[in-house]
Order: sequence, then C-alpha cells, then structure tokens
Amino acid sequence: MQGTKEGSFVAGAKAIWPICVGYFPLGLAFGVLAEKAGLSGMHIFFMSSLVFAGSGQFIAVSMIDAGASVLAVIMTTFMVNLRHLLMSSSLAVWYRGQPRRRLSLLACFIVDETFAVNTSRLKSGAWPLGAAIVASFLAYAAWVGSTVLGGIFGRFIAPSAFGIDYAMIAMFICLLVFQLNGFIYLIAGLAAAFAGTLAALWIPGNAFIVVGAVTGATTGLLLKRMARISGEQVREER
Repeated sequence: MQGTKEGSFVAGAKAIWPICVGYFPLGLAFGVLAEKAGLSGMHIFFMSSLVFAGSGQFIAVSMIDAGASVLAVIMTTFMVNLRHLLMSSSLAVWYRGQPRRRLSLLACFIVDETFAVNTSRLKSGAWPLGAAIVASFLAYAAWVGSTVLGGIFGRFIAPSAFGIDYAMIAMFICLLVFQLNGFIYLIAGLAAAFAGTLAALWIPGNAFIVVGAVTGATTGLLLKRMARISGEQVREER
C-alpha cells in the first residue's frame, strides 16, 4: 500500500510540475493585480483557496477594481466557473466505481489545467485516481502560494513586468494545442471558438466563456457518438 501511495505521488508530481511552474508567473500576476485593486494578503489567500479558478479570479478582481457590486461579482464568477461542472463530470466517468468522497476531493482541485493533464494521462493509459488527486492538489498548492506571494510583493511589481500579464493567455494556448490530437477534438475546438466569439460579440459580460465551453463539449460528445454508431454499423455489415 505504501509503495502504491508513493508511486501515485511521484506520478502525479511528474505529470503536473510544468503546470506548477507555469502557475508561478500567473499567480504573481493575479496577486499583483489583486493588491492594486485593494485586496489584502489574507483576502487573496482565501479567494485562491476557496475559488481556485484563475480566469474567474482575474475577472472578479477586475470587477472589484471597477467598483462592481458584490452580487455582480458573485454571479459573474459563478457563470464563468460553470464549466468546472462539465470538467468534473467528464473525469468522473473515467473513475466509475471509485468512492464518492475521493471523487469529491478530486473535483475540488479541477480547473482547466488539471483537467487537461488528467484527461491526457487517462487517454494514454492507466491513470490511478490517487495520482490524479496528487497532481491536482499540487497545482492547487502552487496557485495559492504564488498568488499570496504576488499579493505580498505586489506593490513592488508592475503588472506588465516580465510579461506576467500574458502568462495566462500563453498557458491556455499551450493547453489547447496539446488537446488537438484528433479530428474530433479539432472540430470541437473550432466550434467552441466560433460560438464563444459570437457570444462575446452579442452577449454582454463574460457569458461567452460558458457558451464556448458548452458548445465545444456538446460538439465533441455528438461527434464521438456518431463515430461510435458508424463503427458499430460497419462491424455489423461485415
């Protein structure tokens, strides 16, 4: 049992360390912006610990800085983070039969980056739930720690310093490219981009993020079902 636990920890750490490194400039950038918006180190710590959603937190801080109401910040963050339900549900399918408490623990640490890493590993072969939890938790710890550091030293760092204001965009581009490893994923990505762009042009606020995520996930699901049905029909004809 001990060896299995150690193996899961090592596997999870090896899989997630590039994300943890990438989180450092991202977290610093968020901490800097949050400090400029008037949040204290304690505020930043609790926001990162309880929300753990980079894009949602960046949007929330920008709204706070602009003087938006508490209700508006909460509702916007909720809408932006709805995609986490889709990601957690998708991973749960891979771990059917696992204890619900362990799946709930994994769900607490699922964001775009941890979802991408875990999904990639699951597609490549066996990926124990323990390794998935370790990888996701380490990313969580890296995010919380780096945002707090950014808040502490925010007064000494300009948001544009060292390109940290572009770090989040760069990470999402890399994650997208690594996910486009097949025709279905390419079409789903294009559908998400198209729907998200239209929503950004016609729908006020940040609802375009949810629209893009739902459209991409739905398109991928439909294409996979169509491919499976076509494969079954071909086998029956043979």
